[in-house]
Amino acid sequence: MRHPETASETLSKLGYRLTPQRLMILDAVEGADSHISAEEIYTKVRARYPHMNISTIYRTLELLKELGLVTETNLGDGRVRYHSIKNGHHHHLICHKCGEVFNIEEEILSPLWSEIKRKHNFKVDMKHLAFFGLCAKCLK
Repeated sequence: MRHPETASETLSKLGYRLTPQRLMILDAVEGADSHISAEEIYTKVRARYPHMNISTIYRTLELLKELGLVTETNLGDGRVRYHSIKNGHHHHLICHKCGEVFNIEEEILSPLWSEIKRKHNFKVDMKHLAFFGLCAKCLK
C-alpha cells in the first residue's frame, strides 16, 4: 500500500524546485509541535541558514497554502499561524479570558456542515476554524 505523498513530493511533481530554503521551511512547519507563525519559522530557519529572508518565508507559505499543503489560522493573538496538513485536520476553541487553546476534531462539526449543505445548498470549504468563548475554568 502506497503512503500519501509528502509535501516535497507534491511540490516536485507539480514542477516546483525543491530549493534548500523551501525544504527548510517545510521541515519547520511539519516538525512544529503545534501551529507556527512565519516569525517562528524564520527564527528556526535562520539558525541553520543565516541568509534566509523573511519574504522568502512568506512567499513559500503562500505557495504551500495555495497548494493545500498547509492551513492558515488566526488564533486570536494577532499572528497568522500555519499547520501542515500531514499533522491532521482539526479546529480550535480559544478562551477569551485565559487564552487557552483547545483542539476539536472535524467529526464534531460534520453535522453542522451537513445541515448547512442541506438547508442552504452550500458546501463549506473547511480549513481551520477558531471559535472564541470561555473555557470551563473561566466560566466559574
